[in-house]
Amino acid sequence: MACVETTSSRPYHLVVFGASGFTGQFVVEEVARTVSEGPKGHLKWAVAGRSRQKLEKVLEQAAGVLSKPELRSEVDIIVADVGEPDSLAAMCKQAVIVLNCVGPYRFYGEPVVKACVENGAHHMDISGEPQFLEGTQLNYSSQAADKGVYIIGSCGFDSIPADMGVLYTRDQFKGTLTALESFLTVSAGSEGGCIHDGTWQSAVYGFADSQKLQSLRRKFNHKPLPTVGAKLKRRGALFFSNEIQQYTVPFMGSDPSVVRRSQRFLAEEYQATPVQYGAYAGIGGIGNIIKMMFAGMMFWFLVKFSFGRNLLIKHPEFFSFGLFSKAGPSRKQMEASSFQFAFYGEGYTEGQDPSQGKPNSKIRTLVQGPECGYVATPIALVQGALTFLNEPKALPKTGGVYTPGAAFAKTTLIDRLNKHGIQFFSALICIISTRKFPTLEESYFIMRALTRDEVYFQISTSFLMVLPVFIPFHLVRNFPVSLWLDCTINALLVRLIAQLRQCFLAKDSTRNSCV
Repeated sequence: MACVETTSSRPYHLVVFGASGFTGQFVVEEVARTVSEGPKGHLKWAVAGRSRQKLEKVLEQAAGVLSKPELRSEVDIIVADVGEPDSLAAMCKQAVIVLNCVGPYRFYGEPVVKACVENGAHHMDISGEPQFLEGTQLNYSSQAADKGVYIIGSCGFDSIPADMGVLYTRDQFKGTLTALESFLTVSAGSEGGCIHDGTWQSAVYGFADSQKLQSLRRKFNHKPLPTVGAKLKRRGALFFSNEIQQYTVPFMGSDPSVVRRSQRFLAEEYQATPVQYGAYAGIGGIGNIIKMMFAGMMFWFLVKFSFGRNLLIKHPEFFSFGLFSKAGPSRKQMEASSFQFAFYGEGYTEGQDPSQGKPNSKIRTLVQGPECGYVATPIALVQGALTFLNEPKALPKTGGVYTPGAAFAKTTLIDRLNKHGIQFFSALICIISTRKFPTLEESYFIMRALTRDEVYFQISTSFLMVLPVFIPFHLVRNFPVSLWLDCTINALLVRLIAQLRQCFLAKDSTRNSCV
C-alpha cells in the first residue's frame, strides 16, 4: 500500500514543481481551491521551481485570483532546478507527492522521476509524450516497485478523460464490452482559443523522434493482447464522422498508447477482458481540412531537420495557423472553451458468449468538461493527487510506473471529477423488438426517461434513417440517451413518435409524477 503520511522530515502532502510555468500557475490555483479535500480535511503543500522571485509572484497572483491573501504566507517555497540533482533530492525528501509540471518531459522529466524514486516521493505528471511515459515504465518500474514509490504519468487532459472514460464505459455496459471508439471535439467562444507553445514543442520533438519510440516499444517484448469479439476496424486518415457530424482524423496524442497500457495491466493483473480502442478527433469543416493539410505538409517536412525544428519552435503561431502561441490563451478564452469525448462501444450482453457471433449490444457515453489545457488539466491532476492521498488502499498493491487507468481503476476518481466539472455521462441503449410497436404506456415511459441531451432514433428497414429529437427534460439528469429503435415500418413509427412527443410536451407541464 502507498505511504501517504506526512512526517516532520516529509512535511508536505503535495509539492507543485514547475509552479512558475504557464500550466503550473493554474495547478497552483487548483490546489489552493481544494485544500479542504486533503486527508482529514487538511492539505499541507508547497511550490517549487528555479526562481524564488517568480514563485512569489505565482502565489501573489493566485492570492488575488482566489481572494485568498493567506496564500502569500501559508504556502512554502522550495528552490529546485532540474539541472541540480541535489536540489531535486532535497525537494523530493520533503514531499509525499511531487506534481511535476516541467516540460517538455523528454528533456526535463527523467531527472525528476529519478529523484522521486531515490528519495521516496510519489510522482504524478501531465505529460502527453508517449516516449517519455513508456521510457519511464521501461527504466523505472522495477526500481519504483522496490521502493514502494508510485509513478503515475499522463494525469492531465492527456490522458485522464480518455483512460478513465474507457473504464467508465466498461463499467456502465451490462455485459462484456469488447470495442470502443472515442471522438474528441473542442469548442471555443467568440474570443477564440489557442494552446501554449510548450505543448507545441513536445509535439515537434516527439514527431522528430518517432522512430525511437518504435524501437523503445520493441524492448518490452509484450505479447499481443487477445482480441475478444469482433475485431475493431481502423478508420481512414481523414473521414466524415456521423457520430460527431464533422470531418475527423486519428487522435495524435498519447491517449491510444495510455489506454492500451491500462488495458494490458488490467488484463494481466485482474484478468479483465481487454477493450479494443480507437481514438479520433474532430477538425470541423472543409476550411479546417485545407489548413490542416497545408500546416501538416510544412510540419512533416520541417520536423525532419534541425533548422526546420528551430523554425517551428521559434514561430509556433505562424506554422500552426494560430492554434499554438507563446503567450497561451487568455483567461477569458479559457472560460469560454470546453471539450467533449463521445465514446461509442459495442459488446455482448450478460449471458452471451463473446466468442460466438457478432456483438449484440451498443453503448454511448460522454465525458465533457471545461477548457482542456489549463482548466481541465489542473482539475484532473489535483483530483488524481487527492484521490491518491485519500484512498491509498484502493491503489495497486505495489509501487511501480502506472497509467491513470491502472492506478485509479478501483478508486472514486470519476466521482471526484464529476464534482469538479469534468463530467461522465452514461448512455442508456434501449433495443426494442423489431416486430411490434411499443404500447402507449411503454412509449410514454420511454419519452419520460429521456434527458436533456440529443436522442437518436435509428430505424432499420431497406435503409437507415436518423431522426434527431430534442426533449428539454430535467427529471433524470446526467443520462444522455441513445435510443435505438429497430422497426420494419419506419414512416408509421416516425409519425407515432412525433404524435407522442407533441402529446408529451403538452401533458408534461401539468403532470409531475414520474412513470
